[in-house]
Amino acid sequence: MPTMLPMVRYRVELLDLSAHLLRVTLTVPAPAAEQELMLPVWIPGSYLVREFSRHISQLVASQAGRPVVLTQLDKHRWRASCSGRAALVLSYQVYAFDASVRTAWLDSRRGFFNPASVLLGAVGREAEEHRVALAGLPPGWQVATGLPEAGKNEYVAASYDALIDHPFELGEFWRGSFKAGGVTHEFVVAGAWPGFDGARLLADTQKICAAQIAFWHGSDKPPFDRYVFMLSAVDDGYGGLEHRNSTALICKRIDLPRTGMSGTPDGYVTLLGLISHEYFHTWNVKRLKPAEFVPYDLTRENYTELLWFFEGFTSYFDDIFLLRAGLIDEARYLKLVAKTITQVLATPGRKVQSVAEASFDAWIKYYRPDENTPNATVSYYTKGALIALALDLTLRREGERRRGPQRASLDALMLRLWQSSGAASSGRGAVPGGASKGISSTTAATPDGASSQGAIPVGSRVDGSISEADIAAALHTVGARSYAPELASWVHGTEDLPLTDLLAQFGVRWSHEASTLLQRLGLRLHEGGAAGGLRVQAVQRGGAAERAGLAAGDELLALGDWRIVKLDELVVLASALPRQAGRLSLLIARDRRLATLKLDLGMAEAPGATPSGTVQLAIDSTASAAQVRRRDAWLGRA
Repeated sequence: MPTMLPMVRYRVELLDLSAHLLRVTLTVPAPAAEQELMLPVWIPGSYLVREFSRHISQLVASQAGRPVVLTQLDKHRWRASCSGRAALVLSYQVYAFDASVRTAWLDSRRGFFNPASVLLGAVGREAEEHRVALAGLPPGWQVATGLPEAGKNEYVAASYDALIDHPFELGEFWRGSFKAGGVTHEFVVAGAWPGFDGARLLADTQKICAAQIAFWHGSDKPPFDRYVFMLSAVDDGYGGLEHRNSTALICKRIDLPRTGMSGTPDGYVTLLGLISHEYFHTWNVKRLKPAEFVPYDLTRENYTELLWFFEGFTSYFDDIFLLRAGLIDEARYLKLVAKTITQVLATPGRKVQSVAEASFDAWIKYYRPDENTPNATVSYYTKGALIALALDLTLRREGERRRGPQRASLDALMLRLWQSSGAASSGRGAVPGGASKGISSTTAATPDGASSQGAIPVGSRVDGSISEADIAAALHTVGARSYAPELASWVHGTEDLPLTDLLAQFGVRWSHEASTLLQRLGLRLHEGGAAGGLRVQAVQRGGAAERAGLAAGDELLALGDWRIVKLDELVVLASALPRQAGRLSLLIARDRRLATLKLDLGMAEAPGATPSGTVQLAIDSTASAAQVRRRDAWLGRA
């Protein structure tokens, strides 16, 4: 029997809070003669090469107190020329001043780090147990992480892959917990202001977690023994990053629930939607995952065309679970759907790029937006969510034609995929359907109309990987026909989705608010600062603003002979000033030089602008009994 090597160890010291410096000591027992070390260049869930190694400095190595020669091989890899089997000890500093959920932060109030951005990996030793000890914590500081404790401020991971999937939150934060699905969930909040209602946040998050666990597992336990939410509240920020049994979140401080707060303000709904989104990722992308991600290659881009499914479908379910959990009503849910529709229709790039292409190009486009982004790209989050909606409604509508109770739905599709791949990868079985009200997907329909109660499809994968072919096959099984035409048009094409007709079949009325001036012009503006001023952020392709010659970066100075500094002034003057040949004189500043343009306010909207204004969705009071039944089943009343 081979001798077990001592584990790889890290000591992470909070070296200097004012200088935002961590000091990491890595001990590799019995190293190779030419031991390589590496740091990931990206972090799973955030598809951009971020070059974490740029924050590393003063890297030195030794064995038994003697210096070891380190050779840098490229931007993120080093080789230590070792002598004998004495432990290799590396020491280095990490600059930690990125407040995002992806990297590391350290100051006098708070610490946070994602190990992928901080902890070098010993190449060839990734499958061994890794242990992390924290040092230098100020008095009163706490630690939150999903890793199990191995001692005071010491934590253990089964592998390097497991290690880098567990962020750490440090500081004097608020802390609470609840149980859902028989599992303890912790919630920590850093930066909350006085009056923060932690009890309400816990109660509402518990409802979301319970609904999602019931969806995936019924009365069984989820595929984790503990879960941790880590939320940083800031003046202005939003985002999240999923991990296998935790998530790191950022929200606006004003969006936190407050003691005595009545109702559910929009900002708080946004926060609950973020919580729901990242929690749903526990299954959809952390356990079910693109085949191209198995295994992850953390040294380069990992390309997939499936982010429309893993991010877009998660974006569909995050809001609908707020409804199923009873945190919002039907009207509020339809308002959220309408907002997503409006966002997609207001993007000319939806006619240029498919969501499959957007998924593949995430590495160079999604995380690097510029002034041309609305014209050249589409979001796989928002359009992906609408594809999920269109498929859900289509499956439900067509399912009525088969014998027996309606079972075709997007719920059934997700559970079918979970049975075939995700459940095996999680190590725990799946119970289709579950206890969520209105979810009737206990069986999956086969193409001949029969049902396969709890059947695990042939070819189940233990690694959780799925391809588009697997999604198509599951759609065929659940929907009793091929959905290749829809996938070709909706996923790989650039045509708008047939949502107006689909929603009408479910008793939902589609209407529009009047177009705004900026929608008519095809213009996105930034209203800047205390001194005012309007600056162009983006100009939509083919609109009146583009035809007038406006460009990103231009500052709007005057309309006619009137100075303008606020958007409201532009709107009022545009409607009140007399026009010459339908046009108004617009004075701009570009590169510190003045220019006068002629703006045609009477021309049609930009081709990619929202047709006739912002989309509105509402319950149709004149809907037929059949439409009401469909709507109730979809929205969870049946």
